[in-house]
Amino acid sequence: MALNFFDQFMSPVFLGIPLITLALTLPWLLFPSPTTRWLNNRLLTLQNWFIGRLTRELFLPVNLPGHKWALMLASLMLFLISLNMLGLLPYTFTPTTQLSLNMGLAFPLWLATVIIGMRNQPTEALGHLLPEGTPTLLIPILIVIETISLFIRPLALGVRLTANLTAGHLLIQLIATAAAVLLPLMPTVAILTATLLFLLTLLEVAVAMIQAYVFVLLLSLYLQENV
Repeated sequence: MALNFFDQFMSPVFLGIPLITLALTLPWLLFPSPTTRWLNNRLLTLQNWFIGRLTRELFLPVNLPGHKWALMLASLMLFLISLNMLGLLPYTFTPTTQLSLNMGLAFPLWLATVIIGMRNQPTEALGHLLPEGTPTLLIPILIVIETISLFIRPLALGVRLTANLTAGHLLIQLIATAAAVLLPLMPTVAILTATLLFLLTLLEVAVAMIQAYVFVLLLSLYLQENV
């Protein structure tokens, strides 16, 4: 039984073809495409308002040169929100529970912000490794610590997203299994458990959106340090 709980995190394969490719492609087909009409429909208007609002909040602390990243980071946030939300549906697979995928998104983007900082302002970028006024004896130690903290950022991004979604999915499956087992034995307790499951599902919906926002927000903060 313990192994079955983790089967939901295995990448599904059909006829030797990994279906994670389909899971990564499908969300883009769900977004309404822009029209040539003068007035958009309500769904498209709501989508444009949502994207504009989130993009404005993300890039509020970012300098003007960093606004070139607006399209890419806004698209990434919508992509992660879609994957996280679709993963809450029954009989679906959540690609963002795979650490390899999250690291594949986090590491190149983090590395791009570091390269931009080294190219545009190398003195300030290297200055983050050594705070001003550091005693001479602590300089080597602080440089090592700050370097480790710099390189651990993409790992923290990937692990945070993976751990939060994995824990939520496991908790939902555990409570759903408990409710199904308790239903013929103790119906009252099973109803209370099902109520708890409903509330937890609402919480997971919020977590799915918040974790995508936090992932992109931290990338924008790393970008702000280097532009």
